[in-house]
Amino acid sequence: MGFDLLNRRFVLHELREAVRAVSADLVFLQEVMGENALHKQRHALWPDAPQYAFLADALWPHAAYGRNAVYPHGHHGNALLSKFAIASHVNRDVSIHGHEERGLLHAEIEVEGTVLHAICVHLGLRESHRREQLRLLGEVLANEVQADAPLVVAGDFNDWRARGHRQVAAFGLSEVFEQAQGRLARTFPARWPFLPVDRIYVRNVQARAPTVLSMRPWTHLSDHAPLSVEIAW
Repeated sequence: MGFDLLNRRFVLHELREAVRAVSADLVFLQEVMGENALHKQRHALWPDAPQYAFLADALWPHAAYGRNAVYPHGHHGNALLSKFAIASHVNRDVSIHGHEERGLLHAEIEVEGTVLHAICVHLGLRESHRREQLRLLGEVLANEVQADAPLVVAGDFNDWRARGHRQVAAFGLSEVFEQAQGRLARTFPARWPFLPVDRIYVRNVQARAPTVLSMRPWTHLSDHAPLSVEIAW
């Protein structure tokens, strides 16, 4: 995160302004750099704080970070930014040994007396890996999320053939774009989106106005078009 879709231009400051303009109550982020010493040396405007803290700034006073990949010069993972208090969070390592590091960041967020469960997802590129990672997601839902609790599961599922979509539906979740528009949102690549790799699943909430943010500045800030939705319960 922090570079344009060709990884040529450092755009983290522009990305922060774009995210702030949306002003969502809750933001799900993938591949957020917690630390990167090489980039810090190369880019004069690289922030001293982790990327999620830099993006949160003063607009989101609460944040959770789950470290997925660790390397000699730093680490990256999933993050959640919230305008509401995060009561607890845990990062589940769902990496398949010897392949990409992936995780499920699960936070319990206190929203006006109710606990909202939010799970930020980044799954693998291989279908067999995603199948196992979704099985682990099902275990988290069964063991840690009450059946009647409001729940949002969102992120990069890398499930362009929608085969894992049926697996998620078996957990009792609905995908907000399919529910409202009859099909999954196409989000990749951002400038000419035709693959439905990113999703927002919900349970025990009402979702309306799902939107793909597929215009400028988003098309120049990421290789994925972001998604947004309004929820209530």
